[in-house]
This record gives sequence, structure tokens and C-alpha cells, in this order.
Amino acid sequence: EVQLVESGGGLVQAGGSLRLSCIASGFTFDDYAIGWFRQAPGKEREALSCVGYADEITYYSDSVKGRFTISSDKGKNTVYLQMNNLIPEDTANYYCAVDRDPPFGCSLYGVWDYWGQGTQVTVSS
Repeated sequence: EVQLVESGGGLVQAGGSLRLSCIASGFTFDDYAIGWFRQAPGKEREALSCVGYADEITYYSDSVKGRFTISSDKGKNTVYLQMNNLIPEDTANYYCAVDRDPPFGCSLYGVWDYWGQGTQVTVSS
């Protein structure tokens, strides 16, 4: 059974930092990508970043480029999202997901097959 478990969310003041973790288990795909997404109340889900397993290619949305960094630890089956210079608009529930057959190694517009339950990030002004 594929499982994705997020952690690391919490309450932080504007300008602060958080590091989210996504532990993946239960699959042995030949190639895959892990992505981070977020959804705020009343808003559509937003794709933030992804990393490909094979060549560790990364991609960022314009909204987080330069502030967020995605990384992976293959030995721990964990993908991280380091979030710096947080702003109140970053407040949302953050999810990770896996794409079993990612185009171009990693694409935010791929088909994301499995999702975690999410971790809440709240940024106070």
C-alpha cells in the first residue's frame, strides 16, 4: 500500500521558516516524482514544487521560487520542502503526492496518483 506521510507544519511568524517532510513507503516504481502542493480555504489546490527520483530534477512554481527548496533523501525515502521568508499568503494545508510516471522526470502538470493527508502551515503577520 502506497503511503505518504507529511509532517513539519505549524504556526510561524512572517519572515520565519519551516521544513516539511514527506515520508514515502509502499511502492517500488521504476521512476517517480514527489511533489508538494497546498490548498488554502476557499482556494484551488496549488502545485508548488516537485523532484524526480531518477535524476533529481526539480521544478518550482513562480509563487515559491527563490523561497522554497525541495530536496530528497533516498536512503530515508523522504522528500523535504524547506520554506523560508514565509508570508501570511503561504498559510494553507500542504500535501505531498507521488507521480508514478512523471513526464520529463518531474512536472507539476503530471498525473499525481497518491496523496498524503496534509500538514497545516499557518503564517501570522
